Amino acid sequence: MQEIKKVLYEECVRYADERISSIENALQASHEASVNDTKSSAGDKYETTREMMQQEISRNAQQLMEAKKLRMTLDRFNPETASDAIKQGSFVVTSGADFYISISAGQLMVGGKPVYAVSANSPIGRLMLGKKSGDSVELNNKTFVIREVH
Repeated sequence: MQEIKKVLYEECVRYADERISSIENALQASHEASVNDTKSSAGDKYETTREMMQQEISRNAQQLMEAKKLRMTLDRFNPETASDAIKQGSFVVTSGADFYISISAGQLMVGGKPVYAVSANSPIGRLMLGKKSGDSVELNNKTFVIREVH
């Protein structure tokens, strides 16, 4: 199971790094477009276009900050540690689905099985924190019996 946690951790790191790279590329493209448009525009059209580009740059900067927070969250835990109680970095097998309490990266496929990477601050993550094997949580009228914690 430790190997699965390591793979899940690496998939989440890859997800966060790809988001950071993609947003940095979009931010760079927005900056370049802004510089090029400044050289060739005039009048009210120039002001409107410049404002729209500035909004795009601000939006990308905010997204970049959020993506870097995801990466920092991953840097705070070690995928090789184990715990009886669910905490950030736990791989949890339940009666309904398997979860990796880490970042909100959605569904990851590991060994041909879906595992849901969820944040500790997500509704299901908050319910699971501190629970142990044999405990159960309920979300949206669905009960998840915790079978294993790694």
